[in-house]
Amino acid sequence: MLPHQRRMQIANIVKKNGNMTISQLANHLQVSDSTIRRDLSLLDREGMLTRVRGGVIESDVNPFVEVAAYAHDEKQRIAKAASELIADRTTVIIDIGTTGAALARELRGRDLAVITTSLAVVDELRDSPQTELIVLGGVLRQSYRSLVGNIPENALSQITADYAFLGTSGVRSDGMVLDSTGIEVPIKHSILEHSLNTYLLAATDKFPGSGLLNVTYIENMTGLVTSADSSLLPEQTKKIEVIFA
Repeated sequence: MLPHQRRMQIANIVKKNGNMTISQLANHLQVSDSTIRRDLSLLDREGMLTRVRGGVIESDVNPFVEVAAYAHDEKQRIAKAASELIADRTTVIIDIGTTGAALARELRGRDLAVITTSLAVVDELRDSPQTELIVLGGVLRQSYRSLVGNIPENALSQITADYAFLGTSGVRSDGMVLDSTGIEVPIKHSILEHSLNTYLLAATDKFPGSGLLNVTYIENMTGLVTSADSSLLPEQTKKIEVIFA
């Protein structure tokens, strides 16, 4: 079992069973106590679980952090590769989603203006004094730590960003970038319209992934930052910059 799969299992086990000890988890997953401790430390840093006295943990899992646990290492590699595209003293829009939050983590301490509707991005950058953080308004969508609605769409009409990084629920074989939530699609359209360079952040599971709502064809974007094998990518990605993480 890969480490990110094991961590996902831990999150699911605790969500189902409530508080558990390190030994209980180690026995259940047939790994050492030290392995569980390392996993719990990471999960605690990610806000997925809370370590309490005596090694017992309590669940604090929601849909956003459940998704964050999946393909965690891939997302971190994608985030690091994406961060290297960004020049200092530029303006960056970061979409909602767990990979966007990972990108924000990589940007701590950078001299940038970062625009977002993601509260997870805000959490990552709120203590970065060098970063100008601009949070677009909207209605709180608690399950995905984001703000949605007409306010962020209208606010973006006054902005031209140097870079934008979008997430996706999937990329169809014909190159269509998909989303699964109707209220997010107009915001993504506005981000694409008001950014000079637009990159899609997509782990292996996004090819083909899921989603019924069309955002744009991938060839309309500047590039793709991905951990997927090239054999999984649509033919249309040959028309854009592809960065393998």
